[in-house]
Amino acid sequence: MKIMARFTSLVVGDAQADRVVPPSGFTANLTTFSAAAMAFLAVFALALSLASGRLADRWSNDLARSSTLRISAPADQMDAQVAAALRVLETTPGVATAKALSEEEQRALLEPFFGPDLPLDTLPIPQLIEIDETAQGYDAAGLRLRLAAEVPGAVLDDHTRWREPLVRAASRLRLLGWTAFLLIGGAMAAMITLAAQAALSANGQVISVLRLVGAQDSYIAGAFVRRFTLRGFTGAVVGMIAGLVAITLLPAAQQEGGFLTGLGFQGGAWFWPLLIPVVAAGVAFAATRAAARRKLRELP
Repeated sequence: MKIMARFTSLVVGDAQADRVVPPSGFTANLTTFSAAAMAFLAVFALALSLASGRLADRWSNDLARSSTLRISAPADQMDAQVAAALRVLETTPGVATAKALSEEEQRALLEPFFGPDLPLDTLPIPQLIEIDETAQGYDAAGLRLRLAAEVPGAVLDDHTRWREPLVRAASRLRLLGWTAFLLIGGAMAAMITLAAQAALSANGQVISVLRLVGAQDSYIAGAFVRRFTLRGFTGAVVGMIAGLVAITLLPAAQQEGGFLTGLGFQGGAWFWPLLIPVVAAGVAFAATRAAARRKLRELP
């Protein structure tokens, strides 16, 4: 009941108490603008963090269940070694499928690096075998021992050296996004604190008169807290809407574009930005309340 009463008083307010706080001017504009700017940046920080999480999951899932077997052998022995490698893989527990890539598929893999006119038939390019694992996976050490005995020219790459750095980089990028989100909240709290202190100082004489007629400091502080909280919420709503519009204008996720074209929200994640104005209002409430209490103790 107390929480509901406080929420009602915060929204409805008191017309007499609201006169203590200037309805417009420098402090009002500063509070609204800083909340809008920080909410706009918070949308991008949130999008960066969520996109990084999706990227880490995708890289981890795509590489965790696949491996590559590379066979280097003389041309007259290549077919025999490929056939032997496929027989070993077919009898290996944990291997779902194994497929030798065709010349066209290998050319497609190398084309981004060497161009479309790469003469595969004249170059000593190893034969690649694509391996898909089951959910349980296979024993990489045991498979390497079998291949060393039966297919001397085979080298197994389980993608561990590729997967771990990529996932670690994406995880750190996600942490960077959340860190930026927290710093944005801290910067907004600092700006609102300064604006609230300026408003309190500018209305020092009015506050003194209110005290003389019996107004309690909690009543005076409540007027400032309500006004600055609503300003912070309003500015954050404007900034959030502008940020969502900017996010929708970014290029859609594309395989060729990689991460930079997938910076946005997907599915239910579109509801997360709606919490930004609520968080901004909470930050404004806490910052203004602390500033009002401290400043009222300083005023005579």
